[in-house]
Amino acid sequence: MRTKRTARPPKEYLPKTDAMALHLGIDASTQSMSAVLIDAERPERTLCESVNFERELPQYGTVAGAAEEEKNPLEVWSYPLMWLDALDMLMQKLARRTNLAEVVSVSGDGQQHASVWLNSPDAFCRLDPSKSLSQNLRPHLSRTRSPIWLDASTKEECAEMADAAGGCERVLQKTGSVMTERFTGAQMRKIFKREPDVWRATRRIHLNSSFLCSALCGSDAPIDFGDGAGMNLMNLRSLSWDADMLGACAPNAGEKLPKLVPSSTVAGCVCEYFQKKYGFSKGVKVAVFTGDNPSSLVGSGDSAAGRATVSLGTSDTFFCALEKFSAAENAHIFGNPSGGFMGLVCFRNGSLARERLKNSLGIDWDFFDGSFESYAPQADSKFILPFYADETSPKLRASAPAFFGFEKPPEKIEAVRAFIEGQCFNMFLQAQRLGGRPDRITITGGASKSEAMAQCLADVFGAEIFTISGSANSAALGAAMRAAQWGGGESLDKLEAAFCKKSHFKSPRKEAARVYEKKIPEFAKLLEAAAKGE
Repeated sequence: MRTKRTARPPKEYLPKTDAMALHLGIDASTQSMSAVLIDAERPERTLCESVNFERELPQYGTVAGAAEEEKNPLEVWSYPLMWLDALDMLMQKLARRTNLAEVVSVSGDGQQHASVWLNSPDAFCRLDPSKSLSQNLRPHLSRTRSPIWLDASTKEECAEMADAAGGCERVLQKTGSVMTERFTGAQMRKIFKREPDVWRATRRIHLNSSFLCSALCGSDAPIDFGDGAGMNLMNLRSLSWDADMLGACAPNAGEKLPKLVPSSTVAGCVCEYFQKKYGFSKGVKVAVFTGDNPSSLVGSGDSAAGRATVSLGTSDTFFCALEKFSAAENAHIFGNPSGGFMGLVCFRNGSLARERLKNSLGIDWDFFDGSFESYAPQADSKFILPFYADETSPKLRASAPAFFGFEKPPEKIEAVRAFIEGQCFNMFLQAQRLGGRPDRITITGGASKSEAMAQCLADVFGAEIFTISGSANSAALGAAMRAAQWGGGESLDKLEAAFCKKSHFKSPRKEAARVYEKKIPEFAKLLEAAAKGE
């Protein structure tokens, strides 16, 4: 007797139409590779697919898409061959669910900072459709591992490059970031020093994004300004590789890098490999790939000045569009795929810190999220520096929240309110340094449903708060929108109206905003003292 299986829900297939009008976005993140197919004329014709690295490509032995050295856990990498296998697998899944001959343009994004090392810039020419991508490109890898953004093993190289380039402030003013361990420049210097044979054998160093773009085009693709800014090698004023930074990195570093181009550049067309294997038409344009953070800015519908996105996750992230380049300590400046720049600040003490406070007070999330209901902020001097661990923005040492102005231990609801205010005050101060003064903020991530966080952000920033309707991968969606814009000639306004629909969540309260305007400078002094170790 056979055991009866529980029926799986049927896969959703893209309905057929007479018009060829699909735009494909590919997001190569840390844990997975995802795709979004959109039709600019029929927004309901949207299809999503994904490949999970750990679950579907177990032969590479990654955990959440990454591997690390037991003896040195600061050294973290992934595998370019795994990314290529995932791209083949993703295309197979898409081809089973729709006719890829309808695709007219493609773009994508990749996890920022990850580097791929090749022995020839011509590695992508003449890809053989009878073989997999990994079989085609395996002989051309001069290094089988790619350092990724989780790597923190280059402290020594960061110091060396900063000294050689004229100091930390000079690096910041040139590249938009201080020397950062996970950034590609320091990783390149480390490999130059420790693996000289690899350095000599390497003729091309791609980012994850430009590597996958090259595979799709069947030719050596450029790096866009958005992702190139995450290397500590690009001068954000001249939008070119910086001679001082390249010299500080390693001999002949500039010769090994692709050219830099605007994010609006069409890198080429989908190559014969994908035409024969998966049914793409000839002449399908490939808009140059970008980094995952710049792509998310587009996909969230916030790539215009005056808007910002706040991701409330394990760590909190603030990013916004900037018209002009202005470097800021504790922040990173990248290129904005829609033009201009974007600023990004990451806060280590995000949702995990909120959860630790919740647990320490013995409350539930309903209590936490309802703490701002009927609450009128007080013009007092009660503050909490909301850090359970060392913070990155600003850089300071911490192991527990610090309380100021409380004559006795605060009531639970008072502690929650002051903690949330502390997080929002800090975010506002760091955003100010970027020049980010948005009048509307989109919140995403696990804590985006929190009434308390949303109301406090609205009051502190004086901004309308929105959430994104639906659950689309914002990076993959941003890639599909860029494909439609730069490869398909669609307007960004039209694409945002169709695919970035938002729901209004909270509005700023005038009286609360007036109270916070007086309290924030006082909080800033406490924060500055903590950063100095006082």
